[in-house]
Amino acid sequence: MAAGPDMIADPPRFEQVQPVRLYERIVEQIEAAVARGELRPGERLPSERELVVQFGTSRATVREALRVLESAGLVRSRPGDPRGPEVLQIGVDSLRRPLERLAGAARLSLAQLVVSRMMLDSTANQLAAGLRTEEQLAWIEQAVEVMRTALEEGQDAFSKADMTFHEVIMSIAGNPLIQLGHTAVRDTVLALISDTISDADDSRAVMQRSLTHHEEVLDAIRAGDGVRAARASRRSLYEYYAASVTADERAALEAMLLG
Repeated sequence: MAAGPDMIADPPRFEQVQPVRLYERIVEQIEAAVARGELRPGERLPSERELVVQFGTSRATVREALRVLESAGLVRSRPGDPRGPEVLQIGVDSLRRPLERLAGAARLSLAQLVVSRMMLDSTANQLAAGLRTEEQLAWIEQAVEVMRTALEEGQDAFSKADMTFHEVIMSIAGNPLIQLGHTAVRDTVLALISDTISDADDSRAVMQRSLTHHEEVLDAIRAGDGVRAARASRRSLYEYYAASVTADERAALEAMLLG
């Protein structure tokens, strides 16, 4: 029977609401204070006893909040230290751990991670092409030369040289958020799949293709052509990871090649 004007077809199903845990409110307040710059790296939170008074809650609740903050890499607490927990510099672990949890819960697919890396790498390359100095260009040239040498030394040496190349580009791009995001995404991707080079029938051919792509990026940056540098980066990552995702997911990677 068709639904009448006063009837709802297929009404939504709601889940029971869950009470908010008190320690989560403490975590939210401390995270917000760090985000606003009211708490800076190296500074100390009040002592555990003082936090109990300020938040008006139990010591167990405060300790659970501090445990969560420490696990997230935001604070460090030393047993027996009479001072309060130390606020830490936000580092890559603060980004990588949530990404790993998302990926592990199947909420973030390999394709989504690779697309994110295509965006971050290509943006860094474009910035480097426009911002690099002659001295910084020499850094990139040296990184590529190390990759050429590492080609003869094997996969481990080549992978380290590859990583150094990207770190140089990220430092020249000069954006800490892009740099942290790139490292977090890269490490999460590598944790999800086995190394493409080691699994290849001809690992040297795979390394040679990778070197060629890096040389293309170098040429574009040398010419100050940010668009070409970004495009070369996206193409390189597509060729490296396309075979590791499903055909349906590959469409997202292909869409990144259109720019």
